[in-house]
Amino acid sequence: MENLDLDNVDRSIVRVLQRQADISQSALAEQVGASAASCWRRIRRMEAKGVLGANVRLVDPDSVGRGLNVFCQVRMKEHDMRARKQFERFVESHEEVLECYSTTGEWDYLLRVVVEDVRDYERLLMERILVHEAVATSSSSFALKRVKYTTALPV
Repeated sequence: MENLDLDNVDRSIVRVLQRQADISQSALAEQVGASAASCWRRIRRMEAKGVLGANVRLVDPDSVGRGLNVFCQVRMKEHDMRARKQFERFVESHEEVLECYSTTGEWDYLLRVVVEDVRDYERLLMERILVHEAVATSSSSFALKRVKYTTALPV
């Protein structure tokens, strides 16, 4: 993705859409001080350049029985390309893993996992993660409460 120069109107559009993706073109135009046609063109340009991604609806985890957030750090046995790709494919195939970051420092990966309860996480950890041939060890931290959560980036 190339870096796209965003002017003040583009930035205003992005800020509004991050918080209210289903806003009408006319309401968006009114909020950002531009015409609806201009907003539409700008949105399409930012989509084409990869600034704006898919429109999604956020789901409350508790309401669908996925109220436990676990942060799982993983250390790999080997760091070659094959082992990393194999582990990353494994992570992609597990819907409980919402986020995965390759990290610096003592651990190689940080996963954010959402599960029903501790027993559900134990099954994932013991029967999937720790038996994976590329994984040496892991460490888990359970979130007690969510203090802040946002998907909106500062622009």
